[in-house]
Amino acid sequence: MKALVIYTSQTGFTKKYAEWIADKMGGDLLDLKEAQKKPGDYFDDYDAICYGGWAMAGNVVKAKWFLDKATAWKDKRLAVFCVGGSPNDNPDVEVFLKRALTDEQRQYIKAFYCQGGFNYEKMNAPSKLAMKMFVSALKKKKNQTEAEKTMVKMIATSYDISDVKYIEPIVSYLENE
Repeated sequence: MKALVIYTSQTGFTKKYAEWIADKMGGDLLDLKEAQKKPGDYFDDYDAICYGGWAMAGNVVKAKWFLDKATAWKDKRLAVFCVGGSPNDNPDVEVFLKRALTDEQRQYIKAFYCQGGFNYEKMNAPSKLAMKMFVSALKKKKNQTEAEKTMVKMIATSYDISDVKYIEPIVSYLENE
């Protein structure tokens, strides 16, 4: 099986997962900017194509390119994964994944989530500002739930909760034809 992993990464977590997946599958790895430069027939020989972006504001960042191309790749094994700061067992992850794809897209693409973390030092200024404002608003909220208190503690500073074990469902899906 010939596999391709395409990714975009701002702080390194998505890149790390993309590298782990490509390595485990013996597949090729392309940054999204490079993938966008490739002619359409470049993708013809791949049996499986996986796109990875980070989770932001309820979306998988820059997934539109992959999702638009995927309509022509329905004969391939397709997956999209996103990396975020929430632990994999956060109930909001399930809701997020359900919204990541349309009902039609779910017929030929499977979505996955991988916990990553936050790296404020590598975030661009707008992302960093948005996160700091979000943390500040959460801290000021009266009657915080336990989940909100935990979230404030987690995202107030940089942290890394990524783990190679979270690629297993993705690899398993892509390899099972």
